[in-house]
Amino acid sequence: MQETRLTVRPATLADVASLVELRLANAEAHIALDAATYRVPPREAVTRHFAAMVADEAGRDGVLVTEGHDGQVVGMVEVLRHSDPPDHQILRPEPSAQVHTVVLPAARGLGVGSALLTAATQWASDRGITYLSAGIHHRNADAVRFYSRHGYTDTGLSLGKSVKSPRRMARLDGRA
Repeated sequence: MQETRLTVRPATLADVASLVELRLANAEAHIALDAATYRVPPREAVTRHFAAMVADEAGRDGVLVTEGHDGQVVGMVEVLRHSDPPDHQILRPEPSAQVHTVVLPAARGLGVGSALLTAATQWASDRGITYLSAGIHHRNADAVRFYSRHGYTDTGLSLGKSVKSPRRMARLDGRA
């Protein structure tokens, strides 16, 4: 792995354009993995999302960026807090969050993702978060390898089922 000087810091409003480009490029890469599952979100929605996240003074969720030696943002990690289960459920509350890491293709293999995960872990720990997860689609073998190298393991099973609403079925049948 090539050595490079990296700076990891909280994202600011000045980083929003870079965050948007990272998200959109990541979406394109995921479409190549599975076009039936992924999409490119509208630029305006992504811009609103990141502007709101970095302006959130309560700091519920976090966005950290990595800058290369030239000051260019080359990666980001979002730390998105999970809500505790409601009092009526049997699952014990555990302060937890999900991480989403994105690194520009040209910056991969330089330690950017590792630096981001280390910083995200510290950010979470400083806020009392005791468990981090990485929601990875099973077809993304590179992401599974990356997170596995950093101690993330398969911790359970998530079952799902597509449900077709009458409105969606009508659209599929050409009736709407």
